[in-house]
Amino acid sequence: TDDADEGERLLAIRRAFHPALAARGRVLIEDVAVPRSRLADMLARIREIERETGLRIPTVAHAGDGNLHPNFCIPEDPTTPDGDATGIPGDVWRAADLLFRAAVDLGGTLTGEHGVGLLKRRWLADELGEDVMGLAAGIRRVFDPQGILNPGKAA
Repeated sequence: TDDADEGERLLAIRRAFHPALAARGRVLIEDVAVPRSRLADMLARIREIERETGLRIPTVAHAGDGNLHPNFCIPEDPTTPDGDATGIPGDVWRAADLLFRAAVDLGGTLTGEHGVGLLKRRWLADELGEDVMGLAAGIRRVFDPQGILNPGKAA
């Protein structure tokens, strides 16, 4: 919008989004990015994942650059106790897996701005491929032949 007042109202709604979700329980805030031409497809895939998993995944986006922030609302008493050390229930991981794979399938990326980090590293090879992962590991060995810098990380 070109209207400053309308812009402020829209920003106020955006700023209230995450606090409103947090009032419902734990929230895992994620980000993925897809080509702008596939944004509607990604939103449709998120709705499909919601139906398939029974989870709510409220999503906000930076539509101008194809960056989406799907938010996984984690029930206070999750019905699936098969979570891991992160405390994230198994059904949320299943939904995240479907979501991250959908982004990559649509020509996008696992992250638009927040980085891969420890939670997403299991999907990195799906996006980059084994050749690139091997190359990254080789570069790392050149600079860290003993594997003492940041052990256990992606490369």
